[in-house]
Amino acid sequence: MGSLGEEQPQVAEDCMGLLQLLSNGTVLRSKSIDLITQQIPLANHETVLFKDSVFHKPNNLHLRLYKPVLVSNRTIPVVVFFHGGGFCFGSRSWPHFHNFCLTLASSLHALVVAPDYRLAPEHRLPAAFDDAEAALMWLRDQAVSGEGDHWFEGGPGVDFDRVYVLGDSSGGNIAHHLAFRFGSGSVELSPVRVRGYVLLGPFFGGEERTKSEDGPSEQKLNLDLLDKFWRLSLPEGATRDHPMANPFGPTSPALESISIEPMLVIAGGSELLKDRAKEYAYKLKKMRGEKVDYIEFENEEHGFYNNSPSSDAAQQLLRIIGDFMDNFSNII
Repeated sequence: MGSLGEEQPQVAEDCMGLLQLLSNGTVLRSKSIDLITQQIPLANHETVLFKDSVFHKPNNLHLRLYKPVLVSNRTIPVVVFFHGGGFCFGSRSWPHFHNFCLTLASSLHALVVAPDYRLAPEHRLPAAFDDAEAALMWLRDQAVSGEGDHWFEGGPGVDFDRVYVLGDSSGGNIAHHLAFRFGSGSVELSPVRVRGYVLLGPFFGGEERTKSEDGPSEQKLNLDLLDKFWRLSLPEGATRDHPMANPFGPTSPALESISIEPMLVIAGGSELLKDRAKEYAYKLKKMRGEKVDYIEFENEEHGFYNNSPSSDAAQQLLRIIGDFMDNFSNII
């Protein structure tokens, strides 16, 4: 209790009661994530093994590896999955992310790597981008050293020449950052070769509202919450036109001169973020032609593949991702 007359800190930002930022900079986090995960049970995939590993000791960052056990003797690709949560929430251990990664490993016959990253507002951007880069560097180390995690060895072997980055929501923003950070050929990651990027409902922003943002709220997402995520995650004082939020904002660097790997952008037709995802994909496609595709799932909301993993839409999404991986697996 403060001394008599001492002004008590006030709540400056409140995210669903799960995260509060006080006026003195203190961050309070609830230990309960039931409102986010809806008490989703952890799935049991008998055909997929998983385990946790540390990939960045200084920041105590972990990732989760998922490996299918019932595959042919052929080598399998690697899928690096970055979770969503507005840069403020989320973990590899959250049930809906965990279950989705199990499904990715089983359906795509791939080794899935699901890294955590530091969260805002304790660690504002670009912390998440830095941690995502560190995760890909860790993957490179596994390929180079020959003394890495034994899960990358043995049957089925892992093909480091076929790596794909998937990002969900804020993870989609991270995937964008990585695509332009490492560029075409991902030379810095050699012998790891990123063959493509999939952005699922990417979390982009901007000061000028889009039509979909001005539309009706979603069942689990509204514009006020999106704005809070930006205020909590961007550098203090930054607007939603900051380059880390708006890739095509007034102060964002030109992207035309950077060559990237193929990219697939996917959004739900009823998402608040739909128009930003579509505009992002169309602008990139205008620059790069056939290397960028946009697919929209009619009437689906943000994160439909996590919220209803057994739905027809979610199953179709997996087939589309699989086709994307097959189409760009052998391009030099």
